[in-house]
Amino acid sequence: MQVFNSPLNDMKFLLKDFLNSEHLELILENNDFEISDLNLVLEQASGFCENNLLPINQSGDSEGCKFENGQVSTPSGFKEAYKEFIGNGWLGMTLAKEYGGQGLPGVLGTFVNEIVSSSNMSFGNFPGLTTNAFEAIEKSGSDKLKNLYLPKLATGEWTGTMNLTEPQCGTDLGLCKTMAQPQGNGSYKITGTKIFITAGEHDLSENIIHLVLARTPNAPIGVKGISLFLVPKIIPKSDGKLGKKNNLECGSIEDKMGIKASPTCVMHYNEAKGWLVGELYKGMDAMFVMMNGARLMVGVQSLGMAEVAYQSALYYARDRLQGRSLHGAKNPKKPADPIIVHPDVKKNLLKLKSLTEGVRGLVALTALQLDLARVEKDKFKKQMAEDWVALLTPIIKAYGSDIGSEAANLAVQIYGGHGYIKEHGVEQLVRDARITQLYEGTNGIQALDLVGRKLPMHNGRLLRSFFHVVKGYIEKNTSNSNLSDFIPALMKSFGRLQQVTTVIASKGLSDPDEGAGPATDYLKMFALTAVAYVWTRFAEISYKKQNDDPTGFYKAKIETGKFYMNKLLPETGYLMSSIMSGAKIYTEYNEAYFDTSFSYEFNEWN
Repeated sequence: MQVFNSPLNDMKFLLKDFLNSEHLELILENNDFEISDLNLVLEQASGFCENNLLPINQSGDSEGCKFENGQVSTPSGFKEAYKEFIGNGWLGMTLAKEYGGQGLPGVLGTFVNEIVSSSNMSFGNFPGLTTNAFEAIEKSGSDKLKNLYLPKLATGEWTGTMNLTEPQCGTDLGLCKTMAQPQGNGSYKITGTKIFITAGEHDLSENIIHLVLARTPNAPIGVKGISLFLVPKIIPKSDGKLGKKNNLECGSIEDKMGIKASPTCVMHYNEAKGWLVGELYKGMDAMFVMMNGARLMVGVQSLGMAEVAYQSALYYARDRLQGRSLHGAKNPKKPADPIIVHPDVKKNLLKLKSLTEGVRGLVALTALQLDLARVEKDKFKKQMAEDWVALLTPIIKAYGSDIGSEAANLAVQIYGGHGYIKEHGVEQLVRDARITQLYEGTNGIQALDLVGRKLPMHNGRLLRSFFHVVKGYIEKNTSNSNLSDFIPALMKSFGRLQQVTTVIASKGLSDPDEGAGPATDYLKMFALTAVAYVWTRFAEISYKKQNDDPTGFYKAKIETGKFYMNKLLPETGYLMSSIMSGAKIYTEYNEAYFDTSFSYEFNEWN
């Protein structure tokens, strides 16, 4: 079975000890909530997810969504769970009060989203995309669109989607063919087909609001000619009541590897009525608000998958009896010891634990910066927060999803043959987690975004938001004797990262392949170093608290951090060697050599 209990203690540690309380107080300044109230919200969310969402995760996977005559039915229990979810106000908790949201910190929403994803990743897609659609419309839409659509999205009565991909174009959105014909009254007729549209059609909400990329007649070619349009499934009247159905339909849903309870739709727009969001030809700018939100959401989803994989694997490792400890029987009254006594199993569990907790800390730091960017009045601090978020977004999406997928596979490994069958539910985690490395831009594309866009942006200004923080922290704690297992390792990996950054930037100027080629290795090296910074800060806090630690929480943090710094962080050395050797060994490889039809003439030995 899938085992999950919300990691509330770890989340409370992040809120109380790790994140700057002054920052949280600033974020809550114009809110009725106190910092202590955030824990109560987490506890309530935990109860809902564990009792309502987790029980329908495996059944939802087995049943899947059903498509018939253009209608999509979600699995048993989903409609009831969604009704209770929005009734409790979970969907609008971080959205603007002006439009019916609660205005709570995004960092709190991040924790709740993680718990939802651990419990039921498929379910989490519906509110997650709705939140992202809300934010895109809020930022770029007209007042008329915002006043009509945002209150219904905030309550969850209506849900949202993003429509980018077409049969002939994925990431290269400049090839988009969907057309938007102006009607002279402020509306447009949208015609085209979009594929891979998550939650494009379903039975959870009374209306679905599609954000669709399209081009108008005579628009510039490529991405410069793309605009963003709001296209509702049912056209609302001016008072928000539903009117007539729009000219759009779901043509089919995909038969997928995983997230089977979340419909992935082919959407046909047949002169459907839509309205421009933002400026004409600025569709990518408007959509990037939603895309970046979705990328961070994917990182959080992946973190949730890593947590449920870890907990399930830990439960099984303590329960499964097989073999004896190499140091003698640990359980002499039973026929065998639990497999957790075996070094390889314990090592894999520690890998899962250290990565999950470390990435959660990095995600929390980034969510906090996103909150600060919204409320900070100091222009320099606001810019630093925005730069951190922009820099870390591709890292959290890519590395987070790599970890989520790896965690699910390690859980299967710990379960052994029992993990390969459906009964225990961990093979579902492998299938569900795998999509996170693909959607919202494959992880290779995230790496190219990091190297090709974020590194050179504003003459390297984004890098300084991270490099200056880590450098200052190291200098401040160099003589901290408690951190002797942490600071030297962090210094070494950080030095490697700085050196490699300079080399990639230099080589990339003369040969783009030398920048793009090692991009995925560079992203991983950056992520490993960023998580090492998080673990070092965890250790600093925990050493101060360990003497008043009746449960061993802080001692566990220290020992888990030591594992990460000594067993996982050294991979930055390998990555540096690989990057420094250059990209030509594969960029200049003759494509003809990939051919498998080469003939081989065998001559008999003389």
